[in-house]
Amino acid sequence: MLYLIAQWLEFEGLANLVRYQSFRAGACLLTALAIGLIIGPRFIDLLRVRQGKGQPIRLDGPQTHLAKRGTPTMGGLLIMAAVSVSMFLWMDLSSWQVWACIAVTLGFGLIGFLDDYDKVRKASHKGVSGKVRLLGEFVIAGIAAWLVVGETTLYLPFVSFGIPLGPFYYLFAAFVIVGAGNAVNLTDGLDGLAIMPVIIASGTFAIIAYLVGRADYSAYLGIPYVEGAGELAILCAAIIGAGLAFLWFNAPPAAVFMGDTGSLALGGALGTIAVAAHHEVVLGIVGGLFVLEAVSVIVQVFWFKRTGRRVFRMAPIHHHFEQKGWAESTVVVRFWIVAIVLAVIGLATLKVR
Repeated sequence: MLYLIAQWLEFEGLANLVRYQSFRAGACLLTALAIGLIIGPRFIDLLRVRQGKGQPIRLDGPQTHLAKRGTPTMGGLLIMAAVSVSMFLWMDLSSWQVWACIAVTLGFGLIGFLDDYDKVRKASHKGVSGKVRLLGEFVIAGIAAWLVVGETTLYLPFVSFGIPLGPFYYLFAAFVIVGAGNAVNLTDGLDGLAIMPVIIASGTFAIIAYLVGRADYSAYLGIPYVEGAGELAILCAAIIGAGLAFLWFNAPPAAVFMGDTGSLALGGALGTIAVAAHHEVVLGIVGGLFVLEAVSVIVQVFWFKRTGRRVFRMAPIHHHFEQKGWAESTVVVRFWIVAIVLAVIGLATLKVR
């Protein structure tokens, strides 16, 4: 909205600052942070009153989690509110890429909200059917892929060539978006565990999106140029700001849980940004922690059905380390360190060719 006003003013005077994506990214981050911190306390109180017993705690999980009974969930609504308002204030909304990211963020958030609502209403950790959830996610992701995909070549890190996928690229793009959403969802099991890696990945992709959206930088680095992708750096900044605000309240002991409302929305947004910027494989590196969490669940389920035995003491893998005696805060901080290292490796792919 502010970009359109500045454009109407022909970017004269202070309005000239709005022309620059770097300025709008910083302003968007601070706006989302301020919104989250201001509305957070009352919003959490409202959730606590409405939900009563809060998010159901699994009895077969780590026993230390039983102390978290009564903590409200659906904190992702706080993130989505801060992201949405700041996006509409600072982003150039004339791009289909922007609208595709908005659609995935809000659409996945809605699916997560319905799942959280069902869990709270039933007082059970079982919400909406997994098949129904995946169907809705793939429909949304498929539409988003159709909107953002122009070139159907899969670009690989560390090399200067890509793999032409043709129509299969749309299926691949939808898989990336849905996979990212559910991987972040599986990671969200400890206080502060998911949100900080999301912030780190968003910061990394803010840089990538900005560079991909610049013809000069993309030519110098040998990465694909995507017109208009720089606007997605502003969305990444909004996620960082809203994520920091949420972390303020989600820091141990958490006053609120993100819930599927936030984890699906944030993961889906990251997946869509990666597809739009043609850095899907790099997302697998930067978001390697999310991949590890998802793979641990897949391996655990597959091996248990085949042999009746478990590979991990408990899945996702962060619970495995809890069962080995690691304190929750130890698991969280060490996983943050892993996320930072993976982000550095992901950024290195921009230069190492």
